[in-house]
Order: sequence, then structure tokens, then C-alpha cells
Amino acid sequence: MSTWLVYAEGVREHIEAAIKRQTAQPAADQRAGLTPSTASLRVDLELARQEIRDLRAERDKLRDGLRHQLGNQLEAIAAKDLIARIDELTRHNQHLADQAQQATAHHDSLQARVAELETDLGAARTSLRRMIRNGNRSA
Repeated sequence: MSTWLVYAEGVREHIEAAIKRQTAQPAADQRAGLTPSTASLRVDLELARQEIRDLRAERDKLRDGLRHQLGNQLEAIAAKDLIARIDELTRHNQHLADQAQQATAHHDSLQARVAELETDLGAARTSLRRMIRNGNRSA
């Protein structure tokens, strides 16, 4: 809208009349009981404050619930990794136990072989001594 239109004859009078009506409107509304009273505004303010407290409490409750849920998810992820690691260590432990059992069995068989060879060695020494004695007697 241009300023020359606002100041044109016939238009300016209507604009001034509207400004006067709007200026007088709050007083007319208050006389007619259309404006809220101070007590009413205080009650509305207190209700708004209570609603804000309720919303904050609900927000905190939802935030805590989300924290717990995320914590549980993180623990589940960590638990999966730990379970996999435990399974890996269990397999490795079983492998080492099998190797230890095989080594023990091999050790036992070697001990038996050593005992057998010591017996054979003792018999060979005894036989050699007899041969040396017999050889010395004949000579």
C-alpha cells in the first residue's frame, strides 16, 4: 500500500476511525468483562507452570528409560563379544589339554622304553662281564 493512498481524502478518515476504535477496545472489553482478571491470569500461569513441571518430569523419565535401554544394548553387544571370546578360549584350552594328554602318553611310552632299554643294557653288561671273565680264564 502506498503512502499517498493512506493520506488521500476519504481513506484517511476511515483509518483514523479504525485507530480510535482499536484504542478504545481494551477499555470496552474490560467494562464488558471480556478481559481476563488478574486472578484468572495467575491461575493460568500456575497451570502452565504445573504443565511445564509435568512435561519436564516426563522428559526425564523418558530420558532415563532411553539411557537404560541403550545401556542394555551396549551390554548385549559386549556380552556377545565376551561369549565369543570365552568360546574361543574354551576351544584353545581343550586343544592344549589334548596336547598335554598326548604328551603325557608319549612320555609314559618313552619311560617304558627307557626302562626296557635299561634292562637290556643291564643284561648286555652282565653278558659282557661273563665273556670277559671267560676270556680271561681261557687265556
